[in-house]
Order: sequence, then C-alpha cells, then structure tokens
Amino acid sequence: MTVDTFSAAKPEIELSPAASGRPRGYARWSLGLVLPLSAAFAWETVVRLGLSSGRLVPPPSRIFTELFDLARSGELALHVTATLTRVLAGFGFGVIAGTILGAISGYWGLARRLLDPTVQALRAIPSLAWVPLFILWLGIFETSKIALIAVGVFFPVYLGVMGAILSVDRKIVEVGRTFRLSGPAMIRRILLPAVLPEYVVALRVGLGLGWMFVVAAELMGASEGLGFLLLDGQQLGKPAQILAAIVVFAVLGKITDWLIVTATAPMLRWQDAFGRQSEAA
Repeated sequence: MTVDTFSAAKPEIELSPAASGRPRGYARWSLGLVLPLSAAFAWETVVRLGLSSGRLVPPPSRIFTELFDLARSGELALHVTATLTRVLAGFGFGVIAGTILGAISGYWGLARRLLDPTVQALRAIPSLAWVPLFILWLGIFETSKIALIAVGVFFPVYLGVMGAILSVDRKIVEVGRTFRLSGPAMIRRILLPAVLPEYVVALRVGLGLGWMFVVAAELMGASEGLGFLLLDGQQLGKPAQILAAIVVFAVLGKITDWLIVTATAPMLRWQDAFGRQSEAA
C-alpha cells in the first residue's frame, strides 16, 4: 500500500460512526428505557382491551393526563420545588456530617472505637421513629424535615467513607511512609484516590435514602411537596395522582443520581476496572 493510499483511507477511519463510539453510547442510554416503556405499553394494552378496569392501577395515559393537569395548574412545579429543595438541603448536611465523622473514624482507631458503636446503634432506628422526636424538638416546619432527610443520608456516607479508608491497601500506605509523605500529602496522594470510588457509591446510596426519607419528612405537617401529593391522593382516593407522584419521584431520583455520576466521572478516569471495560465493549 502506498502512502497516498493510506492517507486517503485514514479519514474514513476517523469519520466512522463505529470508531467514534457515539452510536454505542446512545444505544446504551436507550437500552435503559426498554423495561419501563415495555411495562407501560403492556399495561396500557391490557386496559385498552378491557381486560382490566384500570381503576386501582391506572394506565400510563391516565397518569400522564394527571401530570399534565398538575403541570398546567402550577401545582406540579410547586410540589417538585418544595421536595427538591428539602432533599438537596438534607443531602448537603448529611454528606458533610457523614464525610467528616466517617473520615475521623476510619483514620483514627481511638475515635472509631468510641464513635462507631453508637452510630451503628442509631443506624438501626427506623426512619419513622425519628418523626415524633424531631417534631417535638424542631417543630413541624422545614428544619425538622431537612434534619430527617440528613439523618437518612448520613449513615451510608459515614459507612462508605469509614469502610473505604479501612480497606485501603496497607502496602500503598507503606510506600507513602517510605517516601516520607506528610499527613496532608498522604491523604491527598494516597488515601483520597483510593477512597474516592467507594465514596461516590456512598453518595449515590445516601441520595437514594434521601429521596426515601423525604416522604416520611413530608408527612410531618407539610402542605406542599411530592410526599404531600401522595398523601392527598390516598385520602381522596385518586390512584392516578399517587402514581403520578411516584413517577416524578423516579425521574428526579434518576436525574440527581446521574448528576452525581457525571460530576465525579472525570475524577475516576484513572481507574482500570472491569466495569469500565464492559462499558466500553
């Protein structure tokens, strides 16, 4: 093959859709919609054929009509904004507390022996058990709701950070000591990269629990929020409204989880893990 022939063939390789990987990326993204869309289509078909009345479990068309009505009246934006604000505030406080205490317990053995047994005991308390206590302490306004969400976020973040630090390979730490790294340098160059993958997982789990705890939080005298929308639908016997709120919960939860994954992806590019190989395949 001559040089001219090779040069003429090279642009075809660069412009090839398969080489760029974009169709594969879109295919992976759309693949996640197959299951929910298939289930929605199947149930819509069952109701349309008259095999079910769809009274207790409304078909997707009725749910989207309910969402449209809520959006047109402005109620949907009001409830979504209230819930999202509470989740983000509680998530922020829970992450800060969980990260600090988890890092202290993981890095300092004495603190772990003093602190961890109490944290593990508190972790076993059901979320609803905190509700009357927080109402008594903080009232029924936003402070108690955010505090309850922060409690739900705190425990997985704390466990994730502490466990990640304790699982750092001892040989890597010994290498850092051999090079006489200072404490801050040891954290920045050894511990932080080793802890970061598990920390991201802990953040995602904490965020998921934050979305779960917000429902319990919004039962504490809330007049707006998706949890209030759920309770209102149950009291008024409106299953379409209940399922509409559940759909919005699912969409918001997925979006916020995706934001965490996207924001932390550049910090994890150094990983040569099996999961990344399977994603690229």
